[in-house]
Amino acid sequence: MNNLGILLIIFGVILTFFGIIVYFNINFPIPGNLPGDIKIKGDNYSFYFPITSSIILSIVMSLIFYFFNR
Repeated sequence: MNNLGILLIIFGVILTFFGIIVYFNINFPIPGNLPGDIKIKGDNYSFYFPITSSIILSIVMSLIFYFFNR
């Protein structure tokens, strides 16, 4: 039960943080235009594969889950 309470507090803090960002219209750099992301634009099509952004997101999520499972 104790872990559930801590988890709810952490989610509340995260939601509050995002709420403040949205309320004050703070421009955060959104990953997706990083070097290594593949962007191909043609005449009638465009292709985008965010490989670098995916790797960084995977590392961050792995660290978060690692620390929660300790």
